[in-house]
Amino acid sequence: MARINLRPWREELRAEKQQQFVVVLLGTVILAAGLTFLWKSDMESRIAYQESRNAYIQTATSQLDSQIKEIENLRRKRDELLARMRVIQDLQGKRPVIVRVFDELVRTLPEGLFYSDLQKKGETIAIQGMAESNSRISALMRRFDESAWFNEPNLTNVAAADGARAGYSQFNLSVNQQTPEPEVEEGK
Repeated sequence: MARINLRPWREELRAEKQQQFVVVLLGTVILAAGLTFLWKSDMESRIAYQESRNAYIQTATSQLDSQIKEIENLRRKRDELLARMRVIQDLQGKRPVIVRVFDELVRTLPEGLFYSDLQKKGETIAIQGMAESNSRISALMRRFDESAWFNEPNLTNVAAADGARAGYSQFNLSVNQQTPEPEVEEGK
């Protein structure tokens, strides 16, 4: 029988297969590294995109916050202006009322009586004055009752005056001020 040496051929085949295995292994490692690099790059780009969106949202939120503060300031200023306008309108509306109240105080004042102090708190007018007699004080109270601008006169104190006003009675009186309803003209 002939002697055939198959070892070098097997060794060459084994070396070739080992070389193919190394090439496939290196290819797989390179492909895995490439895929890992691509995946990592994609994730980094997605993270960067999300961070840019978050930054945009934060910027927009800060702009909206500043606009909200500006709107609140404008609303506060508007409310202050409206309050001032209401005060001015109230003053404009009450200006003739005050004149009428003083006019009515003079109209109700009987002869032989004068006021020394007037103070108004809310709708109540506190009056201090001097009268020649108690009947003049009674006449003043009746006139207040009859007046459309005053009601509920309340006499709190009557005393004899001292010093230069001897013979006079000093009195303290309070009366509520009211604004009468405007008269409706007939035929309209």
